[in-house]
Amino acid sequence: MARAIGSVGGRLGAVPPREAALRYRTVHGYRRAFRVAGAGPAVVLVHGIGDSSVTWEPVIAGLARNHLVIAPDLLGHGRSDKPRADYSVAAYANGVRDLLGVLGVTRATLVGHSLGGGVAMQFAYQFPDRTERLVLVGSGGAGPEVNPVLRAMTLPGAGLALHALRLPTMRWQVGAAVEALRLLGTGLGADAADMLRVVDALPDATSRAAFIRTLRAVVDWRGQVVTLLDRCYLTRGMPTMLVWGGRDAIVPVAHAHRAHDAMPGSRLEIFPEAGHFPFHTDPERFTALLTEFLRSTEPARWSPEQWRQLLRATPDTGPPTDLRSAT
Repeated sequence: MARAIGSVGGRLGAVPPREAALRYRTVHGYRRAFRVAGAGPAVVLVHGIGDSSVTWEPVIAGLARNHLVIAPDLLGHGRSDKPRADYSVAAYANGVRDLLGVLGVTRATLVGHSLGGGVAMQFAYQFPDRTERLVLVGSGGAGPEVNPVLRAMTLPGAGLALHALRLPTMRWQVGAAVEALRLLGTGLGADAADMLRVVDALPDATSRAAFIRTLRAVVDWRGQVVTLLDRCYLTRGMPTMLVWGGRDAIVPVAHAHRAHDAMPGSRLEIFPEAGHFPFHTDPERFTALLTEFLRSTEPARWSPEQWRQLLRATPDTGPPTDLRSAT
């Protein structure tokens, strides 16, 4: 059984600095897994679809030098339970809030990758008073375009296809194709190895069903079905950074520029040679970039009145008053 973690001043206690440990908490009757390391202001790392907190291992230690780092396995992913449940972006945002509540963490910087970017944005929208900063990495929600492979996975029979990919003969053939794509220098080749890693992390029918339910909540055969663009103006006054791979074959880099234009005051960083996982391609640069962003920005602090005024504002006319001075 996982050792209990205490809460000190709204932060987790008894955690070895920089040493990521896998912990478990039961929330609403379901076991939630999460990795935690370090101490200080909280940074929450939210993984993408079909992935898990393992994906953040290259950067956790560096971030944990000065921060409490929490990387959950979303429900239906990794070591967390995989029930027949609501796998929408809003439900995931609620799940992150509830896990943080159980852990005694009241405020945090949210860092979200791919689907996790949509979850982080939704968390900031639903719980602005609990969000200090927002970092979106290859995030979904900035346009309908998405890799055709993901669109195909929403069709009937997707579960059987995922199972077939794990068969020894098929796995060898797909692996050879991936290596060919990589050698040819294609955009898909930059991401194919990580995509296969995600497939390999779906060992049974329950995991594959959770993956497909999650995917169908945000993608159909025509592309992405959710958007964050209609609410991007709500990031006004909240430090926001977008990080993208220049060769992202899953969510095109054009989405980064689209989201950047729609988010007042946001910062955009492109990793030219990276695909959908820039924190895997260059973890040192990613860690340094995120550390500098955390150090150089002041956490947002919203009051109910500030949020009310921001909601009353329109993207065209801007807020009616200075939001930072509203009371």
